[in-house]
Formats: sequence, structure tokens, C-alpha cells
Amino acid sequence: MFLVAQLLITVLYVFIVVMLIRVIFSWVSPYPTNAVTRLAYRVTEPILAPVRRWLPSMSGIDLSPMVVMLGAYLLISILRNIY
Repeated sequence: MFLVAQLLITVLYVFIVVMLIRVIFSWVSPYPTNAVTRLAYRVTEPILAPVRRWLPSMSGIDLSPMVVMLGAYLLISILRNIY
């Protein structure tokens, strides 16, 4: 079980890095024209879209990456404390 927990923690950290790449590229170039940006959008959008629908609108600011990252860090903390 420890190996599964470590694998999940690693996958969550990789997802957080991909999400940070998406956020940074959205500031630099809001239209996904780069291959890396498109990959980041494809990987993160299935998680961010439901969260974005659940959150209220905040004057055009998308807070869904922050909520998902906090959830990922919480899940990492839980996995580390269990195993």
C-alpha cells in the first residue's frame, strides 16, 4: 500500500506542476497556441471545469486552479499521514 500511496503523491505533484504551467502560460499568452500549453490544458481541464462551474464568478478571475491545488495538497497530506 505504501508504494501505491507514493505513486499517487508523485502523480499529484506532477499534476500541480502541469497546472502551474497552465496558469503561467495563461498570463503570458491567453490563447493556447503552444504545444506545451495545449497539453497542459488537455490534462487539467477535466478537473478544473467542474470546479469552475461550482465556484461563483469573481470578476473574471478564475480561482479554480487554486482550489484544485489546495485539494491536491490536502490529499497529499492525508496520504503522507496515513502511510
